[in-house]
Amino acid sequence: MTANKRIVLSSDHSAIQLRQDIAVHIATLGWEVVDIGPTTPESTHYPKHGKAAARLVASGDCRLGIILCGTGQGIMMAANKVKGIRCGVCSDTFSARMIRQHNDANMLSLGVRVIGDGLALDIVDAFLTADFEGGRHATRVDMIEPLEG
Repeated sequence: MTANKRIVLSSDHSAIQLRQDIAVHIATLGWEVVDIGPTTPESTHYPKHGKAAARLVASGDCRLGIILCGTGQGIMMAANKVKGIRCGVCSDTFSARMIRQHNDANMLSLGVRVIGDGLALDIVDAFLTADFEGGRHATRVDMIEPLEG
């Protein structure tokens, strides 16, 4: 783990409570949480929240990011439009470990309507405790950047 233990969290309106629960959980693990909302349940649009979180990760202000929406898919798609972001949506711990170990993912996306709270925290733990393995995986990750428009 690098010295930068700042992590950004964001969601749309559907995932506020789970996002806040994740924030408390990862703070107990020693992470500095940057929760950029939203804080009220009014309907909001996931692309703006995915983009805002991704920009904080891409800039280096935050080392990692966790974003949430109903399925995790839409907000993940928005985040991945930001240059330098490798975000995967995960519904299981194995995938969460693999996106870090093999793909050097810097963001995790979760679907509040897909997984329960307990599983969400387990997925977050798997994501945060895995490290990029490098080697042959680094070659493949290096092939992703030129694909960015």
